[in-house]
Amino acid sequence: MNNEILNLQPKELWKHFYSLTQIPRPSKKEERIIEFIKKFGEDLGLETIVDKTGNVIIKKPATPGMEDKLGVVLQGHLDMVPQKNSDKVHDFEKDPIETIVDGEWVRANGTTLGSDNGMGVAATMAVLESTDMIHPAIEGLFTIDEETGMTGAFGLEPGILNGDILINMDSEDEGELYVGCAGGMDAEALFTYSEEIVPSNYTAFDIKVTGMKGGHSGIDIPLGRGNSNKVLNRFLWTAQRELGLRVAKLAGGSLRNAIPRESFATVVVPSEKTADLRKSIDNYSIIAKAELSVVEPDMKFELIQTELPSKVMKLEDQTRVLNAAYACPHGVMRMSDGVNVPETSTNMAIYNIDNGKAEIVSLMRSSVDSAKIDLSQRMTALLELAGAKVTLKGEYPGWKPNMDSPILKTMSEVYHKKYGKIPEVKVIHAGLECGILGNGYPNWDMISFGPTIRFPHSPDEKVNIETVDKFWNFLVETLKAIPKK
Repeated sequence: MNNEILNLQPKELWKHFYSLTQIPRPSKKEERIIEFIKKFGEDLGLETIVDKTGNVIIKKPATPGMEDKLGVVLQGHLDMVPQKNSDKVHDFEKDPIETIVDGEWVRANGTTLGSDNGMGVAATMAVLESTDMIHPAIEGLFTIDEETGMTGAFGLEPGILNGDILINMDSEDEGELYVGCAGGMDAEALFTYSEEIVPSNYTAFDIKVTGMKGGHSGIDIPLGRGNSNKVLNRFLWTAQRELGLRVAKLAGGSLRNAIPRESFATVVVPSEKTADLRKSIDNYSIIAKAELSVVEPDMKFELIQTELPSKVMKLEDQTRVLNAAYACPHGVMRMSDGVNVPETSTNMAIYNIDNGKAEIVSLMRSSVDSAKIDLSQRMTALLELAGAKVTLKGEYPGWKPNMDSPILKTMSEVYHKKYGKIPEVKVIHAGLECGILGNGYPNWDMISFGPTIRFPHSPDEKVNIETVDKFWNFLVETLKAIPKK
């Protein structure tokens, strides 16, 4: 196992990040990491609590002379997004992450790295372990299942924490302070369909769309990257009409908060149309690659003859499902007024057809609650017209900015003094736990920051080494400067 990251600075942070890479921690499979963090706190002799949801809380008293300062909650989430390249053999429930120092960056070998939010967790661990830092009373809050439902944030009980300031360390651009975020909601559409026997004079093919970049469905959505589900469905829709193509099954995307990178379908066409199918997909490949040449230079199409399936979708049902998937929106719906960040967006994340059921799952985000509701209603109207049963679920609130925040003022001054410039103050088009946590602790003054991370939720995820050092030193100086009670 490559442990080169142990030689990076600051060593007190990187050693904890390395330990996190050795413990499998995909969302909803966090038993081992919960136990690890619990033991970490207990071994330090600090008050350690595992609440009924599975969140871990570790409390450390203020250092001498800092007892009159406001208490600080340092917060990060324990889970990580499990994504890998199709040719990478990796079991996220068993295997450690293989880290690689690649010039100015640390990345993983064909998988997500887990810097989202391993960096925030490692920084909190380093603060709790430190014997020479100056800081107020600290409560480390390690939440669970942030990536697939924010279960830990929703389950945190009021009154279990005593702090006055929440510092969330789940942002991904060094030199920026975040004071607000988008809320979100899932739309799950379920279709039922009938099947029919495939005639013997048909030939079957597997169609594969791979090599796309994917990424975080909030942070990376304005980059205009392709969605493999949309790319594949567009071809199927056309080939049904021109070649009589029929669909046996389809699988695209696996996570609601990741832009789909790979999609696969098994289809059949009349045997006399096989040459036309090959020509059609070659022509479509040229068109799609030309449209997405800048953002998806490695997109790949494959057409592979396979065994004839026993059944395909009935044509009437296939038509309505492909129509729905074609019409289902994806991407930025509206930009925020006066700020170069999306206000409202949607990610057509999961698209499956198999065994008489088809599903389309989209994650909708907006910093304006009424716009989020409007988008969810439009999505419902569209998919119900196609005969789907639509369920809206997993709603979480946005975080309304407070530009008069005392911790914002403190951290802006600290950053300016240390680095000679004023940090940018932003709202992020992604879900942070602050909005949910603040509902249970309305007294909290909240802020979010972090090192520079690129392409989270994809195997291209990487964290910039220099910014990790700046992030850590900024945190150290911030804790020294916390205001009095």
